[in-house]
Amino acid sequence: MPYPIERKLVVGISSNALFDLAFEDNIFLDQGLEAYKNYQLQNRDKTISTGAAFPFIKRFLNINKAYPKEQPVEVVLLSKNSPETGLRIFNSIEHYGLNISRGAFTSGESPYEYIPSYNVSLFLSTNEEDVINAIESGFPAGRIIKSNIVDDDDDAELRVAFDFDGVIIDDESEKVYQESQQLPMFHKHEVKHLDEPHNPGLLAEFFKKLAFFQQLESKKIERNPNYKKILKTAIVTARNAPAHGRAIKTLEDWNVSVDQMFFMGGIEKKRVLSTFKPHLFIDDQIGHLDDSLENITLVHLPFGIANKPPKT
Repeated sequence: MPYPIERKLVVGISSNALFDLAFEDNIFLDQGLEAYKNYQLQNRDKTISTGAAFPFIKRFLNINKAYPKEQPVEVVLLSKNSPETGLRIFNSIEHYGLNISRGAFTSGESPYEYIPSYNVSLFLSTNEEDVINAIESGFPAGRIIKSNIVDDDDDAELRVAFDFDGVIIDDESEKVYQESQQLPMFHKHEVKHLDEPHNPGLLAEFFKKLAFFQQLESKKIERNPNYKKILKTAIVTARNAPAHGRAIKTLEDWNVSVDQMFFMGGIEKKRVLSTFKPHLFIDDQIGHLDDSLENITLVHLPFGIANKPPKT
């Protein structure tokens, strides 16, 4: 029996993140709402090209293929389109064979307020204002940084990479570094609080639920050594020793694990990301999202002290 939505891992997606609607957006900006509506209605049967988040969403929904009875994950469309202009979006969803059946069309209003209504653990959008409003309301949301995405249809694996501070955990330790600008002070703080697990961040629930699926996959491998995993996760953090210990102990306290963990110690994260090749990489610091990385959907989480203007 399928899970009720309260038990599912739900991702909310904006239409501009799922599809490439740049041409349509220009019609709206240059010619106004009526011209935009007319274009969408006249082209309702014309399939929209895929957007930056499409590879991630396609693979995320594949988790249900591994658990056909439970159907434990879901994607919900959260769109500013009106119901009638949104018809083209659902037609395109059907064309690509995506199992997305729920959606909210808010006719120009920001849809972020409906994140809890659909039990969304991560809302992805290209609209910075919508994402900031969601985060200020305490909702988990990230802004997709548009990059060159060419999907590899022969690669069915889903790879998701996370920054640690300000993403999986809160920014308590990040504040220590930002306010002192001294790495030794940060390391001293983390060693002192080594046995204290970090507080969860905005994406802790999303990360923990992904980790749960990894545990299930490990059990599948025990029963069937030929089973091929469909999900791989990584943490790519600027931390290094001795600050690594508290991060690892936090994951142990949460009873979760990660496939790969990289302590970069100031080295560019691009060096690891270009090899791991995640379908989604989420970081709270815009400077760590190198737009020269190709075929990786980069997501900015504008949360916490890392996104506050410097003191003058």
